[in-house]
Amino acid sequence: MLSKSNIGYWVILLSFTSSICFSQQIFQKTIKLMGSRFDISVFAEHQDAGDQYINLAINEISRIEKLISSWDANSQTSEIIRNAGIKPVVVDNELFQLIKRAIKISELTDGAFDISYASMDKIWKFDGSMTEMPSAEAIKNSVAKVGYKNIVLNETEHSVFLKLQGMKIGFGAIGKGYAAYKAKALLQEKGVKAGIINASGDLNTWGTQPDGKDWLVAIVNPLNKEKVFSWLPVKNSAVVTSGNYEKYVKFNDVLYTHIIDPRTGYPSTGILSATIFTANAELADALATSVFVMGVEVGLDFINQLKGVECIIIDKDNKMRTSKNINLKQTN
Repeated sequence: MLSKSNIGYWVILLSFTSSICFSQQIFQKTIKLMGSRFDISVFAEHQDAGDQYINLAINEISRIEKLISSWDANSQTSEIIRNAGIKPVVVDNELFQLIKRAIKISELTDGAFDISYASMDKIWKFDGSMTEMPSAEAIKNSVAKVGYKNIVLNETEHSVFLKLQGMKIGFGAIGKGYAAYKAKALLQEKGVKAGIINASGDLNTWGTQPDGKDWLVAIVNPLNKEKVFSWLPVKNSAVVTSGNYEKYVKFNDVLYTHIIDPRTGYPSTGILSATIFTANAELADALATSVFVMGVEVGLDFINQLKGVECIIIDKDNKMRTSKNINLKQTN
């Protein structure tokens, strides 16, 4: 449904340049988890401790993947999907609360974010094979089983019920952010003072660089990844970027991206990338998707009403638009 740009790469490069002069070192590992690249970086006094912390993070992310995966037939998420339109499924409190929070975000965004997007028929193709737009009827039918209001939660039983047969839920627009948040929380609990969890652009930081300075994150030109628009300091914050500049189709001079509005079935238009800054990676992940679907003006107005959340948008004309409290450090 969406892609993430690898803005965290810049932060990791910056941290390594400072680490050699201080007592604690940064240890880093890149691994494929949840179908995506994860870069896990932690501060520790020696290699053994660094490896131990990284393995803790990997195990935590793997645990969450097993809980929320719709590809694993044995997961509770798959059990919910199998019983759509049939009966409620009792699930662990962790999954129940994640779904509950997702529904609250759906309510907040008027459905621009919706974990039932997984029910959508895939009638749009972004591999170059489309020669004409799908019909209006086909587009309407493609989202017939999408709708967060058809997800029924029972607080007493901790059960989840999808009302419609064939309905599905998926965590592609929130799962990696949640995993990064949980891995960070676990490492902090174990005494790791600083680090970065970068889940393919879902970036979660805590602490500072070895020299005490804040981490810096680069806002990259979506059309030229070698060009940096600006740098921003981040402190104990999550940064998530949604980008659509590599997968799109164009009909009648309108560029349609691969991020689909779950309310209408039509691809999003008007934005090349949207970057969200907030304390919680799970929330940042969901809001990045939401802003993309909302569009520039509605998205910025929405973010400006949220406390502790900021946004940078690169619009279709490759111009930067920001929420009201962003303080940019411009590059030459």
